[in-house]
Amino acid sequence: MTQDRVARLNYEYTNCAVIVAHPDDETLWAGGTILLHPDSCWTVASLCRKSDPDRAPKFQRAMECYNAKGVLGDLNDGPEQTPLRTVDVEDAIIDLLPSDRYDLVLTHGLWGEYTSHRRHEEVAKAIMALRESGRLLAKEVWMFAYEDGAKKYLPRPIPDAD
Repeated sequence: MTQDRVARLNYEYTNCAVIVAHPDDETLWAGGTILLHPDSCWTVASLCRKSDPDRAPKFQRAMECYNAKGVLGDLNDGPEQTPLRTVDVEDAIIDLLPSDRYDLVLTHGLWGEYTSHRRHEEVAKAIMALRESGRLLAKEVWMFAYEDGAKKYLPRPIPDAD
């Protein structure tokens, strides 16, 4: 039996969410997982770029390919990256999600996936705060485990991530 078939047999998550800062983050960091598990019910929430005339329609086309429900928010994502309050990010997440209960939530790592991306870090912290407070009920939360050696190379999987 191939490793792919074994992974499918051991996968027990039906209602799943991918919660990210930007449209395309779901593809970069979780696209393979979504594609490997087409029988799961996937919701993808991206907190930024709803009004972006280029990225918003591309996001919706990606959702069609994934057979996933996609929702976009419009949190500030300007080049200045003004810090957002955790509670504001939490509220934006809750407002986007069609449910507050998931078997599995995939999201950004607490330190982002490459050297410091504020919105990635803020989303991860908000997810953990929502789970801790009980506003988001998830059997499991998986965080993307990539790093770039302080910009020395493109993001790579962290070897000892579990």
